[in-house]
Amino acid sequence: MAALLGGGAAAADQVEVVVYADDAYPPYSYSLNGEARGVYPGILRKAFARMPAYKVQVLPVPWKRGLKMVEMGEAFALTPPYYRPDERPYMDYSAPIFNESVSLFCNDSVAPKGPLSRWPDDYLGLHIGRNTGYLIGGKEFDQALKQGKITLNEARGTEENLRKLLVGRLDCYMNDRHAIQNALARIRTEKAYQKTGNVVEATIISQEFGYLGFTRVDPLRYPFKSEFVRQFNVVLNEMKRSGELEQIAESELRR
Repeated sequence: MAALLGGGAAAADQVEVVVYADDAYPPYSYSLNGEARGVYPGILRKAFARMPAYKVQVLPVPWKRGLKMVEMGEAFALTPPYYRPDERPYMDYSAPIFNESVSLFCNDSVAPKGPLSRWPDDYLGLHIGRNTGYLIGGKEFDQALKQGKITLNEARGTEENLRKLLVGRLDCYMNDRHAIQNALARIRTEKAYQKTGNVVEATIISQEFGYLGFTRVDPLRYPFKSEFVRQFNVVLNEMKRSGELEQIAESELRR
């Protein structure tokens, strides 16, 4: 692997790089005592440790701010965006990192009854929650929003949205299944939310890969970008083949 990546590098010769990570998306990416934690930061740190030409720091950042930093060329990279080349023309993408299931959780009083539900047709007229800056839901959902058939309410993080859902300020909330289940279990331990409404998984909206997204702006500021991306993809694919990536993810999801 060392030969493939161009050999080792002395510490003094390392390129210092900062990569940002969503600070409010547990268990995938979140801030704990100012440190980026979760599935994606865990995978990235393992990968970066095998890229000796670079000294990479992974820092948490509010998602919307991180996107703006990438858009302005102020940040080199951000994890974990979904692949949205049309909506984010300022961003390039790594190889896909981890596959997530985007689900819709609803108060059981409004969730469609029966084994099947049609997204978004069975949810017209409802108030749907989503994290600020997240482009999930699909084209038909976006069309329903434009037509005023669904009301979208956005909040900064998973827990904030779930609290609104539990007290009836939202009808449904969409996000990754593990992220919702993880946050819901924590919130239910809080006294104020132990006797609130029952929430059920209503439907799976889509499956999405998270990526490491790189700015396309101000290329002279990051002359190492193309080689960094190449090396990262090589290491990432090796971690996938060996099963190490899945092991890291499972370990983080059990926390």
